[in-house]
Amino acid sequence: MPAPDAHPSLPPARIACHECDLLQTEPALAPGETARCARCGALLARNPPDSLDRSLALSCTAAVLYVLANLYPLVGLEMQGRQVQVTLAGALHILWQGGMAPVAALVGVTTLLFPLLELAMFLIVLVPLRLGRVSPRLAPFFRLVRSVRPWGMVEVFLLGMLVSLVKLSHLATVILGTAFWAMAALIVVLTLAARAFDPRLVWQAPLAEPAR
Repeated sequence: MPAPDAHPSLPPARIACHECDLLQTEPALAPGETARCARCGALLARNPPDSLDRSLALSCTAAVLYVLANLYPLVGLEMQGRQVQVTLAGALHILWQGGMAPVAALVGVTTLLFPLLELAMFLIVLVPLRLGRVSPRLAPFFRLVRSVRPWGMVEVFLLGMLVSLVKLSHLATVILGTAFWAMAALIVVLTLAARAFDPRLVWQAPLAEPAR
């Protein structure tokens, strides 16, 4: 019988369900398989096939789409032979100049800053993993990725813009620009990248030896 002050460590294969706290053994998963809690059915772990390569490829694709979404026109209006187009940065500038600085700041942070941070931190996590060795400082970046992701509200911005464009469609011809479709694709690709990534890779990769 162990002493009262003893603190035995759990076997590495034992995990606790994040929903009901049931302690159970994590099974070995083949590519494409998932493990669920025996009591509540919550997802415990999954093993996406080719997780690292797929998530890295999707993250690079998302980076290209992000650049396109900021370089090309977002939307345009055509009325009586005249056509006006605006980029995302131009729309933020118009909001700022129109006396709606808080709205411009909110849109800029949620549609420009947070997606950029998510992309950058995804690549900071994935590239060292792909090279086979990671730094002990990688864990804070990974936690930051997971905390930043809910604040990237590009889909909310696109939905609000679509509602506004529908209301304007009876006054002018609405032209959806290249940036609009790039942003729509960016939402899908970022979602697929997050779904393809197996978080256990961060903790299973060997740590890089410190420089001497």
